[in-house]
Amino acid sequence: MNTMLLKLYVKFQDLASREEGQDLVEYALVVALIAFGATAGMKALATGLNSAFQGISTTLGSYIS
Repeated sequence: MNTMLLKLYVKFQDLASREEGQDLVEYALVVALIAFGATAGMKALATGLNSAFQGISTTLGSYIS
C-alpha cells in the first residue's frame, strides 16, 4: 500500500512540475489580448470610416441637387 501511494505521489509531483501546459495557456492569453485589441481598433476604425463616408455622401448630394 505504501509503495502504491509513493508511486502516486511521485507521479503527481512529476505532473505538477511540468511546464508544457503553461505554454499553451500563455499563447491563448496572447491571442485573446490581440483579439481584444483588434476588436477595439475595428470599432474606432468603423466609426471613422462611417464619418468619412457620410461626409462624402453629403458633399456628393450637394453637387447633385
